[in-house]
Amino acid sequence: MLSGKQMRYLRSLAHKIDPTFHVGKGGMNGNMTKQINEILKNHELVKIHILQNNFDDKNDLAQELASATQSELVQVIGSMIVLYKEVENNKEITLP
Repeated sequence: MLSGKQMRYLRSLAHKIDPTFHVGKGGMNGNMTKQINEILKNHELVKIHILQNNFDDKNDLAQELASATQSELVQVIGSMIVLYKEVENNKEITLP
């Protein structure tokens, strides 16, 4: 579980990155979860854009993605979801 200070730090880092994944009208599936896991292994912090043609509840979708990828939900703002997953090797982010 991340502290408030850690969440703020991760949000500030996420502000500078572009979305690396887009979720459309098809919603979430197993292949998408696998791809997001691979991205998390390489980058630790991922920004996901929910497209306008997706009518799922964004908060529910964010919770599903976080639990499916065993990552921490950092933020849901507008149509963006930010996920964080700590990795042991190739660690890029040092939390305060």
